[in-house]
Amino acid sequence: MSDSVDPEEVRHVADLARVALDDEEVSRFADQFGDILAYFDALDEVPEVDSDADLTNVMRADDVRDGLSQEEALENAPETVDGYFKGPRVS
Repeated sequence: MSDSVDPEEVRHVADLARVALDDEEVSRFADQFGDILAYFDALDEVPEVDSDADLTNVMRADDVRDGLSQEEALENAPETVDGYFKGPRVS
């Protein structure tokens, strides 16, 4: 449908996503990415239509309520440290 994307761009995106791709997969994804970009180009050709009136704010008013205590919030946490949630280490 469209020109393929540069294989180096595919490898770069795969590296960012920490996905290992062989040469065949890089080639296939380059073609598929090119098709996807062509669909976006096709959307630019869709004519604009008259829009409805702007929406009004339909959000509810804020109601002040008591929340959980720190102990209640941490009650079911798998791990805590000094009264805080402990999450997994990121890289």
